[in-house]
Amino acid sequence: MNDSNPNITLYGIPNCATVKKARSWLDAHALPHTFHNFKKDGVTPALIEAWLQDNGWEVLLNRKGTTWRALDDARKAGVTDAASAMALMCAAPSVIKRPVLTIANAAAQHSYVGFADALYQQIFTPKP
Repeated sequence: MNDSNPNITLYGIPNCATVKKARSWLDAHALPHTFHNFKKDGVTPALIEAWLQDNGWEVLLNRKGTTWRALDDARKAGVTDAASAMALMCAAPSVIKRPVLTIANAAAQHSYVGFADALYQQIFTPKP
């Protein structure tokens, strides 16, 4: 990140193991951030749309989680594009892959889906 004071928000569910790892990583690297709980605080269509622009619906939709697996086959088959994925994500935010990290500065906002140490190292390493 070029901006020394970015606004960092981590979206997810507090009991999700991957979200816990991401939160711990941010804390360990002294990166102040806000945590936004999908279940408690909700998500808006505008927020999901911004994430879709950065990541695509195939990345943002969690097809491995219990929420997806609990859907009936017709509902699953109906998710064929960004619009249908967005409708499902608005109705059932737990189907969004977690965590979603957003970083905003004066110039732009970007979002990243999932957590891996290498990914976060790359995101937060200053660029020349």
